[in-house]
Amino acid sequence: MAAVTTAWIFLLLLPFYFSIPCVTGQEFNTEEEIVPESPLQKPRVLIAIIARNAAHTLPYFLDCIDKLDYPKNRIAIWAATDHNIDNTTAILREWVKNVQKLYHYVEWRPMSEPQSYTDEFGPKHWPSSRFVHVLKLRQAALRTAREKWSDYIFYVDVDNFLTNPQTLNLLMEENKTVVAPMLESRTLYSNFWCGMTPQGFYRRTPEYVLIREWKKTGCYPVPMIHSTMLIDLRKEASVNLQFYPPHSDFTWSFDDIIIFAFSCRQAGIQMYICNREHYGYLPVPLKPHQPLEDEIECFTHVLTEAMIDRPPLETSRYVSVSPKLPDKMGFDEIYMINLKRRQDRRVRMLRSLYELQIQVKTFDAVDGKALNTSQLKALNIDVVPGYHDPYSGRTLTRGEIGCFLSHYYIWKEVIERGLEKALIIEDDVRFEYQFRGKLLKLMNDVEMAELDWDLIYIGRKRMQVERPEKAVPNVMNLVEADYSYWTLAYAISKQGAQKLVAAEPLNKMLPVDEFLPVMYNKHPVEAYMEFYNPRDLKAFSAEPLLVYPTHYTGQPGYFSDTETSTIWDNETVSTDWDRRYSGKTRQQGEIHTDAQNTEALSPQATLDASSRDEL
Repeated sequence: MAAVTTAWIFLLLLPFYFSIPCVTGQEFNTEEEIVPESPLQKPRVLIAIIARNAAHTLPYFLDCIDKLDYPKNRIAIWAATDHNIDNTTAILREWVKNVQKLYHYVEWRPMSEPQSYTDEFGPKHWPSSRFVHVLKLRQAALRTAREKWSDYIFYVDVDNFLTNPQTLNLLMEENKTVVAPMLESRTLYSNFWCGMTPQGFYRRTPEYVLIREWKKTGCYPVPMIHSTMLIDLRKEASVNLQFYPPHSDFTWSFDDIIIFAFSCRQAGIQMYICNREHYGYLPVPLKPHQPLEDEIECFTHVLTEAMIDRPPLETSRYVSVSPKLPDKMGFDEIYMINLKRRQDRRVRMLRSLYELQIQVKTFDAVDGKALNTSQLKALNIDVVPGYHDPYSGRTLTRGEIGCFLSHYYIWKEVIERGLEKALIIEDDVRFEYQFRGKLLKLMNDVEMAELDWDLIYIGRKRMQVERPEKAVPNVMNLVEADYSYWTLAYAISKQGAQKLVAAEPLNKMLPVDEFLPVMYNKHPVEAYMEFYNPRDLKAFSAEPLLVYPTHYTGQPGYFSDTETSTIWDNETVSTDWDRRYSGKTRQQGEIHTDAQNTEALSPQATLDASSRDEL
């Protein structure tokens, strides 16, 4: 009876139930939109830092880590240091202490003793014991990453400088198990190989240069990457990766980068190198016998090169850095010529010179674009009759007059201040490796040889290429200068400045780099030299040169203030021949083999190369 009653009630209520309208989420939430789902958190990354004798690079390296555009609460830091003879441990400890609250997790593994390996003969030597120790450290970092459930592990050598803040994000987007950002050095050397022999040695391939010089860009499969690399621990194959112990089938040369490349091969994992973007810099490795001081020189060169096209490397705000102590390198004054409106060049040059520990006086250049006809007449400026640029056919430009006056006024200041010797540097130079040490040695050798000199080119463009220049006895790396272009950098004595000013060049002006060869009697155009007597300037040149232009014609960033100007006596006629002709910066015959200044060069010692030093 109860069941029948329940059934009748259900039947009576059934029409009412179906008459209730369905309330959708949109109809229910009439005044507020549905809140969308939040995005996924960034993957978890462990950054492995292994430092040894890196006090000179660490502040800059750590700033690159600081500036990675990645949530720090998704990053773990694993830092180890050992076998140091410098201040590496203290610097890294200070950084770890100051940043540990910013990161998800920090593991600090210092080892103060011993300071060296028993079987090494220098801090740059890699005996087998060092390879084993580094492999064990890399394996320990990998083990920690796995234990902490990190999605990625990012290995970065402490002399690799990731100037691209997006490096981590960009590498993750490639979706590769093992991938590296291509890093730039002062040579063709980089952090990858394109070829490998069956025995695990480096093999040269045409593809390497194409990738290294960005002639082809992308993400390419290669047999070897090293120094900086990202490993995706979410990939199934990554569980088979290991640094130590080496794979049981490993028989190649015992080297940490080769051992890991073999591990990838055995795990069926392809390594990739990516050059879609500019990611940063690394130094060229030193030879095993070289001291730590050479590595510091090499790093300084990395700093100055990085500033040519990109912002300078900075030091981390989480570490203390002692200021450098610039000096004048034995010169009475060092001048850096710069146009006030070229603030970008001024900033770069002053920073570069600071990194080289060179104290300079900024000399405001005469701006040719600001010169007017009245000023030229007041200075009694005129041009050597018949002068025409040998490539474009034009006469002198106001930009060239401004350049000449800038140098001329420095010569006069050298005389007025009684300076025995000065160094003059233009603002568009790049410094060669070991610039400071090489210049100090050259000037010391000149002094020891009691050489009577007026001018020494530090940077120039050699135009006489048919025969070698005469080497200077008892002074290595110095030649008697023949016909040359450019006044990038040169040393001038008081006697030399007096000769140049006494020539009264303003009323018979040539471009300054044409005037100087006239004054040392090596200009190929006799007609120009007839206007100057005597022509007894004693001019020499460093060989090889110690500075070069930052840019050449046609390269991105090239600009000439001397050639992009107006005709000297007609400001309505503009000149822009630097892009179309610019013979001074574009055209120069190849220096014949038998014309090389080999007599001035020191013999090159034969050096053994390691697997890291192939290029």
